[in-house]
Amino acid sequence: MQASGLALPVKIPIFINESACCSAMTTPFIEFQDVAFAYGSRPILNQVNFRIEHGTFAAVMGGSGSGKTTLMRLITGQIHPQQGRVLVEGRDIARFSAAELYEHRRRMGVLFQHGALFTDLSVFDNIAFPMRELTRLPEEIIRDLVVLKLHAVGLRGVEHLMPSELSGGMARRVALARTIALDPELMLYDEPFTGLDPISLGVIAHLISRVNSALRSTSVMVTHDIEQSLKIVNQVIFVAHGEVLFSGSPAEMAELDSPWVRQFVGGEPNGPVAFRYPAPTTLQQDLLG
Repeated sequence: MQASGLALPVKIPIFINESACCSAMTTPFIEFQDVAFAYGSRPILNQVNFRIEHGTFAAVMGGSGSGKTTLMRLITGQIHPQQGRVLVEGRDIARFSAAELYEHRRRMGVLFQHGALFTDLSVFDNIAFPMRELTRLPEEIIRDLVVLKLHAVGLRGVEHLMPSELSGGMARRVALARTIALDPELMLYDEPFTGLDPISLGVIAHLISRVNSALRSTSVMVTHDIEQSLKIVNQVIFVAHGEVLFSGSPAEMAELDSPWVRQFVGGEPNGPVAFRYPAPTTLQQDLLG
């Protein structure tokens, strides 16, 4: 399964004045400032701070329940922080109007964990869906764009198939083609490697890396995969017990002397994340009463 070249447009920004250009380049695409969030009485995030610059590919890593998915929901504006601010290009998402939030989401593409293809729509209609919903492009242009997106992920020729006729790796690639349908400025990946065989995983990782480069987009990927992820990202945000313990390059993380990172990267059963749940009674008390 060899991924073919991306047939994607090159975006050439035109700046009216030099000061505006410099300001845009110095403002991070995404910034969390002292963000805290809880579901009811259960705290999830506490004093979270990090920046993701324009064009950066960032991986959010950490154990289950560490707050990674909550970070993604804050970026999309599904929820708002109970303390602190989430900024997109310097603007507070919590203060967006309905129209501004719609425009923010229109600029992003999301690849869900299991693809989330519409089961009753063909491959063609799945990829055409965001084009039909969010643009007024004529059908002949939509057809050409769908073909180009499928060619980009190496699946030109499967337009007529239904999702049930696709393998897991093919379905994930179709989902990626739909994600890039409108050439988004912000790409969000939720565990894109889950459930894939080694070959499909390598192909998806290669495609994601090439898509990010071709679109010059800012990307955020929640992942548990260490080996493939560290090959394609240039920033790692490591989350544990609701806090950001590290934000920097993969090389810097490799040199970090942290028991949390060491246990996660090495897959060690013993460490800050305990193997056993802290039961209120001993095993002997449970068995003997």
